Amino acid sequence: METEKHFPETEHIVKNRELNIWEALIPVFALILMLGFNVLFVYGDDALSGSNQFILLLGGAVAAIVGYFNKVKFDDMIDEVAANIQSTAGAILILLMVGALAGTWMVSGIIPTMIYYGLQILNPTIFLAATVVICSVISVATGSSWTTSATVGIALIGIADALGISLGMTAGAILSGAYFGDKMSPLSDTTNLAPAMAGTDLFTHIKYMAITTVPTITVTLIIFIIIGLNLDTTGTTDTSAILNSIDAAFNISPWLFAVPVIVIFLIVRKTSPLVALLIGTLLGAAAALIVQPDIVKEISGSEELNFISGYRGIMNAITVDTAVQTDSEALNDLFASSGMAGMLGTIWLIICAMVFGGIMEAIGALSRISKALLDLFHTVFGLFASTVFSCIALNVTASDQYLAIVVPGKMFANAYRDKGLAPENLSRSLEDSGTVTSVLVPWNTCGAYHSGVLGVPVASYFGYAIFNYLSPFMTLLFAALHIKIRHLSSKSNSAKPAKA
Repeated sequence: METEKHFPETEHIVKNRELNIWEALIPVFALILMLGFNVLFVYGDDALSGSNQFILLLGGAVAAIVGYFNKVKFDDMIDEVAANIQSTAGAILILLMVGALAGTWMVSGIIPTMIYYGLQILNPTIFLAATVVICSVISVATGSSWTTSATVGIALIGIADALGISLGMTAGAILSGAYFGDKMSPLSDTTNLAPAMAGTDLFTHIKYMAITTVPTITVTLIIFIIIGLNLDTTGTTDTSAILNSIDAAFNISPWLFAVPVIVIFLIVRKTSPLVALLIGTLLGAAAALIVQPDIVKEISGSEELNFISGYRGIMNAITVDTAVQTDSEALNDLFASSGMAGMLGTIWLIICAMVFGGIMEAIGALSRISKALLDLFHTVFGLFASTVFSCIALNVTASDQYLAIVVPGKMFANAYRDKGLAPENLSRSLEDSGTVTSVLVPWNTCGAYHSGVLGVPVASYFGYAIFNYLSPFMTLLFAALHIKIRHLSSKSNSAKPAKA
């Protein structure tokens, strides 16, 4: 019975010739060329609004053509795509809950309170190090390096100019802190995307990523402290106008920190990410009704706060675009949230990536590439190094940090599994090299955006974006010394083989 059951599968394998490495790479090269054209020559920063997602589908079509000539059935490809998309259901739900949490934490004043107290640690003597800390706090709270740069980053650039501090140094400090927060925040889309591609869960990814990220930000802070202590500054760091604007728009209270503390406690206690995020969302909603009733009333569009208007205001914060207006134009973008709707673009990207990855898996391309990589890199360090260099190469060629996570994530997942490595090794490497180095490439969407917003060329801040270029070296150092390299274990839920 066992032989009869497996005979058709064996016959199928013998009948279809194995892809060679060049055939397996045809869809990858085609994808990179199409993405490069789409970003560099047509859409630029707007490529993620939909065109890049369709390019991933076109890449899947190229892979399907390669599969067709290798006698792979179309139904088999669709089945693998369906299985791939099913494997991301948990990540998609988490993304939706992250959007919901961001909405309630904004209208409740939790995020503004973090920003309010973060700005008060500014000190002229350690301005650069304080800039790293402030941007880290704000980016963790918002989950967005772009928002941090476009709001508080601009204010800090103005302060640095008044103090006579190099704008390149200041921009480097801003981006170091902003990308630390972007990496470590559960609200960040890239922090959700990386574990979804690798096959692990959000909080396992964040905890494991802290192993390399905390030493990197520590070294970054030490360097900026040393630089700052040797700088001559003039003037004062006056943030009173920004603080007054925040205070006028929100009821600022240290008691609001209780909500994130409870969520952190739940995470440490290994509560399910969905449960922890749902509790955080509901606590944020309760805090909004208690501490910020006027804001809830304004968002609901009602003149008085009652059960119906309160319900509408909270549901709007959870699901759609909401904004709290202040008397500071610089802060208005910061105090805006898109709720669950704001995560739909990232979910769209994940689904299209799963289509590409599923077809590549069905035709045997991913396993062929993984085999070639394992033959080329016989060591664990070699596999980590190939991941890092692939992510950086995609940031340079495809000009987009999301694709620098998606493509290597799907391509390397099997290779890590075959080496007996837990998927969080891959997700950490994707962030340590794909997320943070994007801002170092002038024609990358991130490099173009941040240099434009801050008014500082990439070449000017490149040498001072210490966290960004130190992160890939840190992950390679840990791999070379075999520090905290987690292996697959049947006893660990976080170490399940990645579905690539």
